[in-house]
Amino acid sequence: MKSLQKTAISAAAVALLAGLASASAFAADTPADPEAAGNPIAANVTVVSDYRYRGISQTNFKPAIQGGFDYAHESGFYIGNWNSSISWISDAAPATANTRVTAPIEMDFYGGIKKEFIGEGFASDFGVLQYYYPTSGLNVSGTQANPNTTELYAAQNFTFGAVTGFVKFSYSVSPIFGFANSTGSYYPDLTVNYDTGVWGLALNAHVGYQYVAGNVQGSTTGASNSSLYSYTDWKLGVTKDFGGGLSLSAAYIGTDAGKTGSVYNYTSPTGKNLGGSTGIVALTKTF
Repeated sequence: MKSLQKTAISAAAVALLAGLASASAFAADTPADPEAAGNPIAANVTVVSDYRYRGISQTNFKPAIQGGFDYAHESGFYIGNWNSSISWISDAAPATANTRVTAPIEMDFYGGIKKEFIGEGFASDFGVLQYYYPTSGLNVSGTQANPNTTELYAAQNFTFGAVTGFVKFSYSVSPIFGFANSTGSYYPDLTVNYDTGVWGLALNAHVGYQYVAGNVQGSTTGASNSSLYSYTDWKLGVTKDFGGGLSLSAAYIGTDAGKTGSVYNYTSPTGKNLGGSTGIVALTKTF
C-alpha cells in the first residue's frame, strides 16, 4: 500500500492498513461473534467500493471482495479466518527487468477468548492476529521487506441501551507491514454504534491512532519515523440492516496522514494520498 517514490518494498516502505475479522471496512474491528446468533459457526462475504484499513486504502481506491468465517465455543474461545483482495504490495513494488512482485490477497488468522467478566453486555476480548500475504517475487533477504505481521489485542465491549461499542488496543510483536524496526507499533481505537430503532438503521463512529515504531531506513540521524508514518484515522457512517444477514453500509472515512516534502507518506503509484478523506459503500451477507 505505501509506496516510497514507487520503489520496491523496502524496510521502511509499506504500511498496510487492511480489515480484521469484520465483514467490511465499516464493521467493528473485532472478530465476529457467532455465538450471539446461537450458532457456533458464522461466515460472511462483502463487496466494498474501496478496502480501507485504519483509514488507508489497500486497493488503490478500487473495489474489493472479502470474506471469512468464525467459530466460537460456549467457553468463550474463538478462532477465525478473514480474507480480502488487495493491491498495495504489488503497487509498492512495480515490475523490474528481472521480476514482478505479486500479492493479490490478504489472509488474516486469529484466535482468542471473549467473556463477560464484568457483566452482561460488557464482554472482554483477548487474542492474537496474524496477517499473512502470499507473495511471489519478493526478495526479503535483500532490500525488500516481509509484510507479514503479528499483533496481540485486548478489547472491552460495552452496551448502554441502544449504544454499543468497544475500546481496543492492538500491539505488534513483529515488524509491522514492511516497516523496518517497527516491532512495538500499536493502535488504540474506539468504536461506537447507535441503533436508531428506525428502518433498521444504525449510526457508526470510530477513531483510532496508528503509531509506527522504529527508524526511517537510511536515516543518518536515527530520527523516529513516528512523526512521518503515525497518524489518526476516523469514520462516520450508517448501516442498514435488511434482515436475513444482509446489510448495506456507507461511511465517510479520513486520516491526518501527511507528507514528506511533496510526497504523501501513504502514496499511490500515481502520487495520490491513500489516506485521503472519501466516501465508502459496502454490501455484506452473513450466514
